[in-house]
Amino acid sequence: MSEPLRAVLGEDQALVREGIATILRSAGITVVAAVDNAVDLVRVTKEQRPDVVITDIQMPPNLNADGLQAAQEIRTAQPEIAVIVLSQFLDASYALDLVGDDPSGVGYLLKEKVASPQILTDAVERVVAGGSALDSDVIAALVGRKRKEDPLAALTPKEREVLALMAEGHSNSGIARQLFVTVPAVERHVTGIFMKLGLSQATSSQHRRVLAVLRYLKQ
Repeated sequence: MSEPLRAVLGEDQALVREGIATILRSAGITVVAAVDNAVDLVRVTKEQRPDVVITDIQMPPNLNADGLQAAQEIRTAQPEIAVIVLSQFLDASYALDLVGDDPSGVGYLLKEKVASPQILTDAVERVVAGGSALDSDVIAALVGRKRKEDPLAALTPKEREVLALMAEGHSNSGIARQLFVTVPAVERHVTGIFMKLGLSQATSSQHRRVLAVLRYLKQ
């Protein structure tokens, strides 16, 4: 029997913090620490070495983007730990800062879109497994930026749709369910995406997936 996932939670509002902790515990996830400021978040994460850190963006001590900065610091110092940022702000630059050069093990969710406990626990499972969990509105804001050249211009509308769902963190089977198509159909689209983006077959499929998502997010 596998050990339960271990989480550290950072949220300065007591009721919200306890609510998130309750959701996690009800899903069998052990909350090893729950703190109300970014300094303690970094400290207890270093001490506890959890599977995942879940944090708000605006936290003490400065009530700016302290939680985001703490998440980035944790990602740099302990890259094996998955990180999910829960935000009330639709700020694409925050998401890009968090993703950096690798969306693996990263989640960025809008609080208002976490309409059910299952959304949060599914995101935890995805990022701990090395995937991503990026809110669709955040992705739309990233992709909607003005740019001189579009590296994805060669993709068909369906391939763009598949790549957008890849960026959200869905597996091929999850994409198939979202688009009401078969898994082999999704696999063909993914192969087409890799080819058109020039992602070598010598690279592992998972790494090519990561590179494709980065090109999509940072186009």
